[in-house]
Amino acid sequence: MPSPESPRSVQPEEVTAVEVPPAVLELARSARRVCVLTGAGMSAESGIPTFRDVQVGLWERFDPMELASPEAWRHDPAQVWAWYSWRASLVRAAQPNAGHEALAAWQQRAGVDLQVATQNVDDLHERGGAEVLAHIHGSLFALRCDTCDRPSHTAYRDLAEPVAEVDPPACEREGCEGQVRPGVVWFGEALPQEEFFAAVEAAQEADLVLVVGTSGLVHPAATIPHLAGARGVPVVEINPRETEVSEAADHVWRATAAQALPALLAQLG
Repeated sequence: MPSPESPRSVQPEEVTAVEVPPAVLELARSARRVCVLTGAGMSAESGIPTFRDVQVGLWERFDPMELASPEAWRHDPAQVWAWYSWRASLVRAAQPNAGHEALAAWQQRAGVDLQVATQNVDDLHERGGAEVLAHIHGSLFALRCDTCDRPSHTAYRDLAEPVAEVDPPACEREGCEGQVRPGVVWFGEALPQEEFFAAVEAAQEADLVLVVGTSGLVHPAATIPHLAGARGVPVVEINPRETEVSEAADHVWRATAAQALPALLAQLG
């Protein structure tokens, strides 16, 4: 199948060649509580297509907003399940990149409490060795019943190529007539409150907030850096391009996650 490109490993000489802004390094060295908010740019370096970039081939004629909604699920669950099965196959084919691994290593440092909150629905942080405090937009693999909300232990079909329809599994709960749905937040649905408020609390109580690879366009997750900044918490944006977060950041570092995070960790000693 047309799998994502394998992430290019970041070599040690490249890490040392990446210049860490002195102000960012000073903040990271002194911070004992760090909150890292990650978005699509974090996973893009692992070859995972963005929400819209996954619309290729069979899915080109569909608007992803029309597939990622409760209305689409009610109208044609087999079509929606097929689309998410294809997305899950792409995620499973990808590997964590150097940025994911650097965050996992940073979490292991003595005297540092580093919390990761992500807008990504993939599992690359976990596979890279990090603990995730909050999946703000849900998790692709946290399957549950669309009727009784019971978590499901079933799995997506592994698709070698996109298909138009795949029947979703039935709920495993006796007497329930529901179907298993993806564990992501669809358009028109509320964010999981426990996850969102955990991310807000971690950001507001941190000594440093890093915003990595997110556009800052999707609300209410986009408000988290602003809420932290309002409490006086320094906010650093790591992104190769300007975003809606840039104006709210105290420091902007124009680099990718797989470049910046390993370099920062190396400089921390």
